[in-house]
Amino acid sequence: MLRCGIVGLPLSGKTTVFNVITRAGAEVKAYAGGKTDPNRAMVAVPDERFDRLVHLFQPKKVSPAVMEFVDLAGLSRGAGKGAGLGNAFLSFVGDADALVHVVRCFDNPDVPHPEESVDPLRDWQIVEMELIFRDLGVIENRLSRLGAKKRLLPEEEQEKVLLERCQAHLMEERPLRELAFSPEEERSVRGFAFVTRKPELVVLNLDETQTDETRIPGWKDMEKLVSERGLGLVRIYGRMEMDMADLAPEEQEEFMKDLGVVESGRNRLIARAYGLLGLISFFTTGSDEVKAWTLRKGDTALAAAGTIHSDLARGFIRAQVVSYEDFCAHGESLPRCREAGVLRLEGRDYLVADGDMIEIRFNV
Repeated sequence: MLRCGIVGLPLSGKTTVFNVITRAGAEVKAYAGGKTDPNRAMVAVPDERFDRLVHLFQPKKVSPAVMEFVDLAGLSRGAGKGAGLGNAFLSFVGDADALVHVVRCFDNPDVPHPEESVDPLRDWQIVEMELIFRDLGVIENRLSRLGAKKRLLPEEEQEKVLLERCQAHLMEERPLRELAFSPEEERSVRGFAFVTRKPELVVLNLDETQTDETRIPGWKDMEKLVSERGLGLVRIYGRMEMDMADLAPEEQEEFMKDLGVVESGRNRLIARAYGLLGLISFFTTGSDEVKAWTLRKGDTALAAAGTIHSDLARGFIRAQVVSYEDFCAHGESLPRCREAGVLRLEGRDYLVADGDMIEIRFNV
């Protein structure tokens, strides 16, 4: 199961964002008293296409795509060098597939900022540097062990050269996600679980007064940062959206309209995190079940078959495929799609597209 680790400075609102994502209301409490064990929750990925298919087929069972979010303890200065809860925290970060980095933009005298002022760019840089220090520590430990050997094997020599290149890049205060690797190098560094290689989504945690960009401190700097670094960016009204969790959908919509908030940040955050991991969804439909299945972008019809069941991959013959868009364009009718030639048969090497509706033909 793919998971996103929620990181950020203490009191940045990470647990609030976690509660918004998981619709937990105030159920999950913020970290305190040296707690390091993360809060975890499986979350359905919002998808209007899936909702429409459920409405059309009226199945006995519905199974949306899901992903795991993990709320990690606040990352303070020095954590990357083992200070405070650093070692415990960073061990959990290493298990994440992507990072959701919550940056505080709101000012609240009742919740003092650990750096004594609100500065989103500075806060992002603090956490980023701690992650860089963590990866540098991993590299230094491995290079030290290699250096203690009298003679290195050829593959160890190659590893040493690669790690020294990674070390030099990190020393320039640049994350490893910005360093290009060959396929062979990718395999070599994978085992180190470098945290700065993980894709990152920056979440600006706002209050209800910050609906206008001019009210977000350092907005232009953050916008420039994510553009230059190739990061994702989402704005979320953490406390407000958590407080709205118990309201009916129509009440939530009216409340947000009164505040001038066009769209909830929750769905956009989950969808962006899903895309950040390079994931797509394909659908299987019927009266028994409508299900959204998760694949990596670029996976084949054979991989889709194996995702459903190993027997389907073993006995794969053909995949019957129609895109969701074509399905809708032809009256939401599979017979009409067949007549129009958009319901087609594909072989095992077909690259599955996001939103494909698939039925696997197989023989075991």
